[in-house]
Amino acid sequence: MRKNLLANILEAPVSEPSTDFTRRGAARSMTRSIEEMAENTRRMSDGEAIVGLDTALVDASFVQDRLGEDDEDYVRLRDAIAEHGQATPILVRPHPERDGRFMIVYGHRRVRVARELGREVRAIVKTIEDIAHIVAQGQENAARADLSFIEKALFARKLLGMGQTKATIKAALTVDDTLLSRMLSVAETVPGPVVDALGAAKGVGRDRWEELKKLVAIPAKAEIAIEAVRSAELLEKDGSERFAHLLAAIKAGRKPPGRRSPEPQTSTWTAPDRAVAATCRRSGKSFSLSLTAKEAGEFGAYISSQLEALYGAFQEAKTRNPSGD
Repeated sequence: MRKNLLANILEAPVSEPSTDFTRRGAARSMTRSIEEMAENTRRMSDGEAIVGLDTALVDASFVQDRLGEDDEDYVRLRDAIAEHGQATPILVRPHPERDGRFMIVYGHRRVRVARELGREVRAIVKTIEDIAHIVAQGQENAARADLSFIEKALFARKLLGMGQTKATIKAALTVDDTLLSRMLSVAETVPGPVVDALGAAKGVGRDRWEELKKLVAIPAKAEIAIEAVRSAELLEKDGSERFAHLLAAIKAGRKPPGRRSPEPQTSTWTAPDRAVAATCRRSGKSFSLSLTAKEAGEFGAYISSQLEALYGAFQEAKTRNPSGD
C-alpha cells in the first residue's frame, strides 16, 4: 500500500547529509559535492528540476508535525548549510489557494535557514494533491527519525480530525493498525497543557507515554498532572528529565506547592464629620468598598449614580498618566 501511495511522489525520502563536524576541509567538501551531484542526477532522471525559490514566496505546510524546534539541531543544520550550501532540495507544491506561491511538503527547517542566511532555497516543485502531500511529509520525517513519538501521535490525530483516512495516516507514518491506535489513544487522553509543557520530549518513547496516559486517564491524576506542569521546578528541567519528574509527581498523588496568593490590601477612610466610614479591600482582580455610619446608605447611592462619570474621569487620568505614577 505504501508503495502505491508513493509511486508518483518520490522513490525514497532523502535526508540532509550528516552535520558531523569531525569531517572537515577538502575531503568533507568533496564528499558533499558528490552527494549533491548524485542527488541532482537522480532528480533529473525522474524528470524533476531543482530550482531556486525566493523564501518570501514559500508558505508552511497545511498540517504541522512538530512541537517547537530543537535549537541545537537547528544550529548544526544552519552552520552546515552556511559553510557548504544546501545539498538536499526541499519539496514544495504550487499553493492550492494562492497563485504564484508555494507550499512546503517537507523541508521547513531548510527554508528557515535560507531566510536567515538571505538566500534562495533550492527546491523541487511538484504538483501533488493533499493525500500525496501528507504521505510524503510524514514519510520524509519518519525516514529522518526527526519526529518524537508524541509528535507523530499528534500528527496522526490532526490528520484524522481533518478527515483523512486511517489508511493514509498509516502510510504517512509507516505504522500498522495497532501502533496507530496506541498513538491516537495517547494523543486523545493526555491533557493539552501537559503535552504543551512536555514538548517534543525527544528520547521519550511509546511505553513511557502509555504509562502517562494510563495515569492521567483518572480525572484526579489528570488534575495533578496539569498542576505539576505549571510548577517552576518542572519547567526548569529538560526533555526526559522533565517527563520523569512529572511521572513522579503524579505517582506521589499530591499537587506541587503552587504560588501563594498575595495578601489582600485593606485600607480605611473616615469623613471629617464621621458621618461616613469606608473600608476598601483589594485582592487580585477584585475590589470591594464597604460603607458604614449614619450617611452610608445615602452616600453609597450617590456613588452608584456617579459611576459613569467616575469611570470617565478614571480613563482620562490613565490617558494623562499611562504609567500610573
